[in-house]
Amino acid sequence: MIIFLSIIVLLVLSIWIFMRLPPFGKLPSGERLGRVKRSPHYREGQFQNIHFTPNLAEGVSLFTVMRQFFFGKNKNRKPPGMLPSKKTDLLNLDPHKNCLVWFGHSSYFIQVDGKKILVDPVFSGNASPLSFTTKSYPGSDVYTTDDLPDIDYLFITHDHWDHLDYKTVVKLRSKVKQVITSLGAGAHLEFWNYDKKKILELDWNQEVTLESGFIINTASARHFSGRTFKRNRSLWLSFILQTPSSKLFLGGDSGYDTHFAEIGNKYGPFDLAILECGQYSVYWKYIHMMPEETVQAGLDVRAKKILPVHWGKFSLSLNDWDDSIKRVTIEASKKNVPLIHPMIGEEVDLNGEMKFSRWWENIN
Repeated sequence: MIIFLSIIVLLVLSIWIFMRLPPFGKLPSGERLGRVKRSPHYREGQFQNIHFTPNLAEGVSLFTVMRQFFFGKNKNRKPPGMLPSKKTDLLNLDPHKNCLVWFGHSSYFIQVDGKKILVDPVFSGNASPLSFTTKSYPGSDVYTTDDLPDIDYLFITHDHWDHLDYKTVVKLRSKVKQVITSLGAGAHLEFWNYDKKKILELDWNQEVTLESGFIINTASARHFSGRTFKRNRSLWLSFILQTPSSKLFLGGDSGYDTHFAEIGNKYGPFDLAILECGQYSVYWKYIHMMPEETVQAGLDVRAKKILPVHWGKFSLSLNDWDDSIKRVTIEASKKNVPLIHPMIGEEVDLNGEMKFSRWWENIN
C-alpha cells in the first residue's frame, strides 16, 4: 500500500512539475486578470460562449471519444504518403503584391497593402505539449521561422496548442512588431518575454485602428480555450480585418451558430473568409463545424470566396485526413460558392482569379 501511494504521489508531482514548464504559459493575473473579470463574457470563473456550448454532444462520454481515438480502426486518419507543397520566397516578395500563403492547418501568411500579417503559426512539427504526439504530416513542414520576413501584425485567435505554438512564437519574437490576440492570452506571450507594449489583447466586439486604412474588429466564435486542465481563462475570437483594398474575415476555430449571420449583417460582405473545416466530429459538433456548415458560414458572413483551413497538417479527429476537404468542396459546388484550396506554400493572388488542383487526390 505504501509503495502504491508513493507511486501515485510521484506521478502527481511529476505532472505538476511538467505542467509548470514554459510551453504551458501562464494564466492571467494582476491587472490582466482584473480586465478579464470585467469582461461581460466572463462569468462563474471563466469565459462563456453566447449560447450553451457543451464540449461533447448529448449522450457522448469522454470514454467513448478516447476509445475511438486510440483504438478506432480507421487507418486513413493520416495521409498515405508525403504531402505535395510549394515554397514561396516570402523574404523576397514583391511588396506591391497582395497575396496569401497557407502553411497547413490554421497557419497562414498574408501580405496586403504593404503589410505582412501572420496568423496562428505552428512550425514546431507537432501540436501538443508532448513532442512525440500529434505530429505534423510528412511534407507539411516545408517552412520554418527563418523563411518568414519581419511581421507587422501577428494574430493569435486563441491559446490552443495547434494555434499558439511556444517554439514558433519564441523564435519569431525578434521579427514581430505587434501581436493582436484574445483577452487573457497575452499572459502566455508576456511570460515568453514578449514586450507587453507590443501585445494588444481584445474582447469581443471591439474596434481598433492599427494605422491609417487598417482597422480590426473582433467578433465572437463558438469554441473554448486552455493549455492545461483549466479551461476558458482566456478568450477565443475571430477578426474582421479591413485594409485599404480588402476586407478579410479571419475565423479562427468555431462551431456553427448564429454569430456568423450577425457578423455578415454587420461587417459583410468580405472579399475572403478563412474558415475552419477540419477536426470535426458529431461527438463535438458544437465546438467545430462540419464541412457543410463551413460553406453555410461563408454564405452567412457574405464572403465572396472561402479558404477552408484547420486541416492538412495534424490528425486531431477521427475522420479520414482528407474527408473535410472532400466534403467542403462538394458542398461549395452545390451552393455555387467559390472555394480556394491551395497546396501548402502555394502563393494565392488575393486580387485575381486562380484555379487550384485537387492535390489531395494524388497522394500515395
